[in-house]
Amino acid sequence: MMNQATNANNDEIDLSRLFATLMDFKWWVVGCTAAAAILGLAYGTLATPTYQADALVQIEAKNSGFPGLGELGEMFEQGSTAPTEIEILRSRMVLGTVVEQLRLDISVQPNYFPIVGEWVARRYRGSEPNDASIFTANAWGGERLQFAEMRLPQSLLGQQLTFVVGDTTSHGAKFSVWLENELVLEGESGANIDTETAFGRVVMRVSDLHARPDTEFFVAQRTQLSAINSLRNALTVSERGRQTGILDLRMVGTSRQEIQRALSAVANEYLLQNVRRNAAEIERSQEFIEAQLPRIQQELQAAENELNAYRLANESVDIQFDTQRVLQQMVEIDQRLNELSIREIELSRLYTTNHPNYRALTEQREQLQEEREALRGEIGELPEAQQQILRLTRDVEVSQQVYLQLLNRNQEMNILRAGTVGNVRIIDDASVAPNAVAPRKLLILALAVILGGMLGVGVAFVLGFVRRGIETPKELEDVGISVYASVPLSEQQLKIEEKMKLAIKRSRGKAFKQAQKQKYNTLLLARDNPEDNAIEALRSLRTSLHFAMLEAKNKTVMISGPSPEVGKTFVTSNLAVVLAQAGMKVLLIDADLRRGYMHTTFNLPNEQGLSDLLAGRSKREQVIAASGIEHLDFLCRGTVPPNPSELLMHKRFSELLDWANEHYDMVLIDTPPILAVTDPAIVGRYAGTNLIVARFMKNQVKEVEFTIERFEKAGIEIKGVILNGIEKTARSSYGYGSYGYYSYGYESTKS
Repeated sequence: MMNQATNANNDEIDLSRLFATLMDFKWWVVGCTAAAAILGLAYGTLATPTYQADALVQIEAKNSGFPGLGELGEMFEQGSTAPTEIEILRSRMVLGTVVEQLRLDISVQPNYFPIVGEWVARRYRGSEPNDASIFTANAWGGERLQFAEMRLPQSLLGQQLTFVVGDTTSHGAKFSVWLENELVLEGESGANIDTETAFGRVVMRVSDLHARPDTEFFVAQRTQLSAINSLRNALTVSERGRQTGILDLRMVGTSRQEIQRALSAVANEYLLQNVRRNAAEIERSQEFIEAQLPRIQQELQAAENELNAYRLANESVDIQFDTQRVLQQMVEIDQRLNELSIREIELSRLYTTNHPNYRALTEQREQLQEEREALRGEIGELPEAQQQILRLTRDVEVSQQVYLQLLNRNQEMNILRAGTVGNVRIIDDASVAPNAVAPRKLLILALAVILGGMLGVGVAFVLGFVRRGIETPKELEDVGISVYASVPLSEQQLKIEEKMKLAIKRSRGKAFKQAQKQKYNTLLLARDNPEDNAIEALRSLRTSLHFAMLEAKNKTVMISGPSPEVGKTFVTSNLAVVLAQAGMKVLLIDADLRRGYMHTTFNLPNEQGLSDLLAGRSKREQVIAASGIEHLDFLCRGTVPPNPSELLMHKRFSELLDWANEHYDMVLIDTPPILAVTDPAIVGRYAGTNLIVARFMKNQVKEVEFTIERFEKAGIEIKGVILNGIEKTARSSYGYGSYGYYSYGYESTKS
């Protein structure tokens, strides 16, 4: 139970820290969201709108077109499912014809100015091309270019050609066509161009050209297959509902007129091919009947001639009653067999031999053949004369029936062909909605805001991960490092430093820069604003320092830091003032012999200082000066030496500190950062108490640990850390990152 509670608590802390990170970097989140919203709004405004045309087509059950034709009409009834018709509608047979009719293989695009050119052109409503004083090669609205014919050689198919408008003449506008920088041809609008070029034979005729001189168009002719695929990609066909036979046709594009014209052409071509397909079935059957009529007529004539000749030769032999009955039955059977033969030919074009209709026809034919064989047995018992007259009469009557049947069928086919309308009809013609279907501005804006917010959150977490400096004293205490004081960031000190940086940035000349730096650096917070929270923290440090020095070997306190700009000079100088204000006699030493500037804080000269004393050029009483604050003396940096480390190792430095420990209650030494130079390791050996200053959110815990390790390798014990510049943030500590070595570029400045 304890583990579960602990895990739950950790989860809660994790979530709160994530939220705190977002609050610390909230302006990044807001900025990314706002930037994404602006980009989304700009895209939604400038993007080319896409429109949609739609049409409705109904697929009906096939019928003969005229009632009363019975089985003949049923011969041509075939149910087509919606998926089948959809594939037919999207086939190359239909779309290829539309491409040829509308010349969709030719694409013409005005050369708009990047980003905003097309947006300007869409909003132009003038009858003449929009005038442009600059960028005359670009189209700005009102331009038109149409080709009545274009046939390019294979080498130019799919290539983007540049069509440049020339001067206008009495016959039309001149133009030139270029492939990159190579001229293809020159011509005039309205003229038939059929010429051989370096790329091959080109046939072209411009039917409409309306543009300013020098205006450019991008022209290309695709292969028919490529144009068909583009048209197919823009076309969507679906069945509205299940098994309704209603097809919903939709087409998208950037031009209202073009997509309406193309979709209307697709629907009409689909309707025409459906009618042609149904009529073709009837035509094939009629062609077969018409091919059989001459042969049947000849057979009828031959049978009649043979019957008449036999009667003349046998003195008009009549058919007896029984023979007449057999003859009628035989003629009926032969007539029905002939009908089945004709129907079998028609069915064979529609069905396989395993189809139920085909099998029923076969069974019916076999039954009739059995009946005919039985009648033949009866005929064999008749007298020879009666058999002969019966045979001849039967041939005549059967031929007459077949001939009449074919004539009737032929007439019925004519009626069917005349009444063929197909089983497809257009319910709703192609129309285009007035509003664009894309881009959907509100959706784009919403997505942009969401993505921008997600990006901002990601940036916030990355920055929170990268900038994982020390945020609370507890982070140092958790790794065993004592924190002697937490100094909050002084707003007044910050304002003064900003003014100083701005003044130095705007200044001209080295002397003026030094003057400005000295002007704004003379603020001593402990003297000028002793009630500041930062000074209160230093008073707490004064108390902690008193107890820390009880067992120290001397009264010297060295203050260093891991890196530049952590505020150690600010802490050291103001701590010295706080100690002096408590009645202690304090000596403040600026031991940063390379870049020390503490003399500007007290507005004191820097001609002679510590470096001059250690070099033997000056005496102690010449370099130690009153700071202007009671009980506080100051030893400035002095002249920048070429060998600072060697000077600090000289015995004069130890003698100076021995003397200072006898004459002062406290000696404070400000040193450069240990990770930049080795000077603090030299000074620290002479000090009884050593402290380092770490900057809030700037230095990492690992960096402080590495600083302490550097001192320990030199045999110097660091008593603790002063955490400086603490700001109020929403985050708490959240893990530690990896630490690498510094590259400070800490160089000396010339005095």
